Amino acid sequence: MIYRKINMELIVIEDEAEAVVEQLNAALDRLEERHAIFGGEIETAAIEHPGTRRRSAFTHTMAAGETAASAVRMAGGKVVDALRKVI
Repeated sequence: MIYRKINMELIVIEDEAEAVVEQLNAALDRLEERHAIFGGEIETAAIEHPGTRRRSAFTHTMAAGETAASAVRMAGGKVVDALRKVI
């Protein structure tokens, strides 16, 4: 039987590395339920990335959540002010 080795390299922000590894392990567990997977490991190593830092999807999501929360707080404040003027 012929096998094929699959290599994959990801670079993530240090703060998110542990969460990414957990999700990759969970994904591998799901793959093992349907496919024969032999061996393999996930290893991490710190690197310094040359160039400007790009925001990850997680960071974008967190920033969007903060922006939405700020907008809701501001709208709530305006509603309270309007109600006080009416009453």
